[in-house]
Amino acid sequence: MAELGRAYARLCAAPQEPVLRRLRELGGPPGRARLDLAAQSLSLETCGALGRLLPGAAPVAELALGDCGLSEEGLKLLLHGLCSNTTVKSLDLKGNNLRTMGAEALGKLLRKNKSIRSLILEWNSLGVWEEGFSFFCQGLGANNVLQLLDLRNNQINHQGAGELALALKQNASLQELDLRWNTVGLLGGRALLNCLHSNKTLKRLELAGNNVPSDILKAVEQAMDHNQDRQTILSETQNRTSILSKEILSLKDEKTKQFLDLMDTIDKQREEIARSGRLQMTEAALALSEQKVHNLGELLNATKQEQTSMAERHFMELQQQKQESADRESKLLRDLSAASEKNLLLRNQVDELEKKCRVQQDQLFQVKQDLTNTTAELKLRAVQAEERLETEKRRFKQSLEDVESLRLKEVDHMTQHMEASERSMQDRIQRLEAIRIALEEELSKVKAAAVTERGRAEEELIKVRSQARLEEQQRLEHLEEKLRLMAESRDEAQSCCLKQKQMVSEAQAKASQLSLHADGLRRRVEELLQELNSKEEEKVTEVNKVKVELQEQIGHLQAERTAQEGLREKIAALERQLKALSSNHREALLDKEGEISMLLEKLRMKEAEISRMREEEAQRASFLQKAIMAYVQGSPLGTHSCSK
Repeated sequence: MAELGRAYARLCAAPQEPVLRRLRELGGPPGRARLDLAAQSLSLETCGALGRLLPGAAPVAELALGDCGLSEEGLKLLLHGLCSNTTVKSLDLKGNNLRTMGAEALGKLLRKNKSIRSLILEWNSLGVWEEGFSFFCQGLGANNVLQLLDLRNNQINHQGAGELALALKQNASLQELDLRWNTVGLLGGRALLNCLHSNKTLKRLELAGNNVPSDILKAVEQAMDHNQDRQTILSETQNRTSILSKEILSLKDEKTKQFLDLMDTIDKQREEIARSGRLQMTEAALALSEQKVHNLGELLNATKQEQTSMAERHFMELQQQKQESADRESKLLRDLSAASEKNLLLRNQVDELEKKCRVQQDQLFQVKQDLTNTTAELKLRAVQAEERLETEKRRFKQSLEDVESLRLKEVDHMTQHMEASERSMQDRIQRLEAIRIALEEELSKVKAAAVTERGRAEEELIKVRSQARLEEQQRLEHLEEKLRLMAESRDEAQSCCLKQKQMVSEAQAKASQLSLHADGLRRRVEELLQELNSKEEEKVTEVNKVKVELQEQIGHLQAERTAQEGLREKIAALERQLKALSSNHREALLDKEGEISMLLEKLRMKEAEISRMREEEAQRASFLQKAIMAYVQGSPLGTHSCSK
């Protein structure tokens, strides 16, 4: 806060020490500091410096300038600086004898400033200058921020009260107005009372010490009570509507979350269906692999048949060769036994392969059945989930429409009821005003008649006294008679006054009855408020029921989610089993292909050996034939046969 003191010292050629000290000692939290310059005679230069400092200032929230003896120019400079200030919330200008220019500056301040909530103008003379006060009232009517205005002891007459009444008809923010110890009078009180029919924000209006009749003061108090009740009811309705709107928004958010969760589950189910399509693709691949296995089995069977045929051929050839070559029988038998053993081994291996293929086919068939069952279940659950989604959407839309219609109906009912009650209260107030005005007119007529009668009586007394002074002795009896007549007239006047008093008491009794009726209306309003509270409780119970239903639906959805997760785990396990089976099947196929290639190579080797053995046997047979022929030709039998 020392910066304010330095700025003030820089702007003033001759700074005032008390002001400088107050600026340096300015304390308090930011936005709540109080600058108290009360009872300091501020110079024009100081006012100009403060007017320059206030627009940018300063975290000053309260400014006290009471009893400072401000001049017209100084006040104008100060208020000009406050027009653009946004931190000052309270302004105290009491006891500064403000006049025309001050009232005009205050009106300009009220038009332009948007932060001052409290304005204290006690012990000034604003009401004396009618033009300036009318300008001030125009600024008050254009203001929509000020909440408290203190105009005590400002010599405001009935005309100023009329200007204030016009301003209050336009103003919609002022809540407290203090007009004590002015000269408002009967006409001003009526003007202020009439303006309260259109002003619904003023909660407190002080009119003590203004020569305002008591009935007007009571009517003003009733209007203030009505405004307070109206403000409390409006605040409660606003709070309830805000609470209802928040609850509706929360319900909408919960419904949207549930809808999004359902959409996520549907997307996941669709992904699972796509995975089931992938499983169908894997089934097709497995079918192709089964076809390949079948083809390989057919090839194995063909190879078996060829081997058996080749074995039979070999056996026949060996039997034929047994007759031709006895030496090779043992070797051939050994070869045949070895070949038969190899064939038996091959047959055993082929049988084992066939068994494995059958087992794998059974497993594949079981897996297919499981996959078809799971896909069917997934499709059924997807259809059920879509149906539930549609039903939930319809129920959610219906519940939202019902809640919105109920809220609109209740708001319309409350507004209609409030408008009807306000109309009835205004009609009754107007009737009471008419009755009161008629009674006042009657009272004024009675007072005028009494005054005229008193004047006549005084004239007659003067005449009688003058005549008595002239003729005291002669007209004593006549005067006694006149005095008796005057006493009778006085009694009559007193009786008239008593009658008027009785009429006034009857009017007061009527007014008390009307007040009792107003109390009954207030009790009716309280009963209506209790009904509203009960309706609010019913709404709360309905909202709780909806929340419980939503929680149950969420539990069902979570159970379905857990079931879906279990199905996912089963599908993953089946996929892993399929992968393991496919890998094992591939490995077995590779092993079988290697064994088949080895068998084919062995068959080729055997065929080569058999062809080589045939060639050797043919060569040996030819050699034997040649040897036999040579032997036969060389023997004596051969020569004998030749000679023959």
